[in-house]
Amino acid sequence: MRFEVSPVEIKKANVPHEIFLTNLIGNHILMAVGLGGLAGSFPWVMAIVPATSFTLLFYTLWRARRSLGHDPWYVMCHWQICARRSRIFLLMLGLLLTAVALGWVGYTYGGMMKEAVWALVAGTGILPAMVTILVLVIVESDALYHANQAKLPQWVVERFPNPDARIIHEDEPALDAS
Repeated sequence: MRFEVSPVEIKKANVPHEIFLTNLIGNHILMAVGLGGLAGSFPWVMAIVPATSFTLLFYTLWRARRSLGHDPWYVMCHWQICARRSRIFLLMLGLLLTAVALGWVGYTYGGMMKEAVWALVAGTGILPAMVTILVLVIVESDALYHANQAKLPQWVVERFPNPDARIIHEDEPALDAS
C-alpha cells in the first residue's frame, strides 16, 4: 500500500534500511574481504567485522523498540521491518557461531581432522550465512526503494494499524463482500 507521507518522513524511513544495508554490504562483504588480506599477519583484525555487525544489529533492535513511541507511524513501521530482518540475521549469525564452536570442540576434544572441521563450519555455518546475506541485500534494497515510494507491506499495516493514515493506492484489489 502506498501512503501519503511527507518527504521528511520518507528520509527518516530510509535510515533503518541504509544502516542494515551498510552492515550487510559494507561490513560483511567489503570489510571482510579487505580485512581478510591482513588476517594472515594479524588474525584478530577480523574481529572488527562481527563486532561492527552486532553493534549495528543491536542498535537497530534498540532503535526499533524506541520508535514505537517516538517516531511518526510511517517511520516506525520501517524500523519494525528492519528489526524483523535483524532478528533473522542474528539467528543466522548464531547458527554460524554454533557451527564454529562445535568445530572447535570437535577438533580440540573430539579428535576431528581439520578438513572435517572446515566442512562442518563451511557447510552448516558460512554457506547459509552467505546465502542469507545475499537474500537480505536483495530484500532490503527493495525495502529501501519502497520506503522512497511511501509504500508499506500489508503485514506491517495489519500489525501496526493506523486509522489516520491516508492511503493513496492499494496494491491489491479489494474482494467483494458478496
